[in-house]
Amino acid sequence: MEITTVDLDAPPQLWARWVAQAAALATIGYRDVYWIDAAGAHHDDHGGNWSRLVLIDGDRAVLFGYDHEYSRTVDHSPPIDVLADAPEWLPWPDLTTAANVNQLGYAYWYDKAWHRVAYPHDLGDDGLLATVREVIDDEQALLALREIVFEWGRHGPADSARERASVDAAADRLLAAAYARTVDETVLWNLLGRISAVRPDPRAGVAAAARGGGVPGSTAPFAPAVAARPVRRRVRALSDEQHQQLVWTAMRQAQELDRPDETTYPAPPELTALVTWARDRAPRGDGRCSVLFQLEIDGSSEQPGEFPPATREGENSWTAYREANDLARALWTAEDSGGRGRWLFVRVETSATEFRVERRWDSWPEWWEYDGITGPWLDQLNAEMTHRSPHWRPDWAVLLDTEVAWSGPPDRYAHLLN
Repeated sequence: MEITTVDLDAPPQLWARWVAQAAALATIGYRDVYWIDAAGAHHDDHGGNWSRLVLIDGDRAVLFGYDHEYSRTVDHSPPIDVLADAPEWLPWPDLTTAANVNQLGYAYWYDKAWHRVAYPHDLGDDGLLATVREVIDDEQALLALREIVFEWGRHGPADSARERASVDAAADRLLAAAYARTVDETVLWNLLGRISAVRPDPRAGVAAAARGGGVPGSTAPFAPAVAARPVRRRVRALSDEQHQQLVWTAMRQAQELDRPDETTYPAPPELTALVTWARDRAPRGDGRCSVLFQLEIDGSSEQPGEFPPATREGENSWTAYREANDLARALWTAEDSGGRGRWLFVRVETSATEFRVERRWDSWPEWWEYDGITGPWLDQLNAEMTHRSPHWRPDWAVLLDTEVAWSGPPDRYAHLLN
């Protein structure tokens, strides 16, 4: 994997800004958003997004994290291994723990310069800026300190130009103190003592700064540069998209399990209701209508057949879809019995005097258009197969195992990846 150099400020600058944010937030009672401990500097927005900065002996460092909206690295197709060819001295246990649950959006390491794996041109974002914006440069750090006063601390006179200038000057002094490692109660009180919505505690802020080496006599935590790369590392083989496509391809090539009695049982009233509705919606008024649905536990899709249901005057297409969907789902539920599960696709075709119903429990029918984008989702298929007794699960159900995305499919399905 190609390694590229990245233009980021050096670790001491990022660290000093982290100290400033941690100290300011701790002063007003927030000690678990930006903080520093023996394991390094942390950020957690408590919305599933986080970052870590670890200083390592020998003027080295690593910056890593994840954002559930912006870390496009974790769902890129094909998968991106952000740790490929990374150096031996990284904190591998922490990195692999995040990577193993697909929540390592980026990893940058510093050794005279910042490096990371090279990304595909179509990637977009890895989540770095979203998770470390407040420390990425001095301008953003000062804006964040102002926000701590006016937003986090709910300080009132946000529109006063004089007050804003006073806050900006106090934020400047705090950031300078963090750089100089001279954070004290005075510099914190000058910034945050004006807040009345909460009671500022500058001693808590000084303690937070001290944990990062930001006060006289304190030291920042450094991790040892130990060669700890695992001999074998779990690396994702398939992206979510590739995994989904693999299952759909297998479904399109599959045959139905032998269900000899499924086509002969008497029509339940739910089917009669759907047939009656379809005839009433015949686009030419002659009883000919086609209703095609793909149903799953938490959703459904409809496709037009040869004679799609007509929309009546004064109603929108959503009305007809909702009515048909409700009737199809009632049938789907009624025909679920004996652990055989529920069908995945159904096609109902009517004429004035007859009707035909085709169901697919185990395969993707040729009459359901495949666009490569939409279809039964993996989590919904998993739920359906769990609902069925083992005897009524098609062979391709083995592909639903989440481990397939990491280790690849069984040999008998490997050819579907080509």
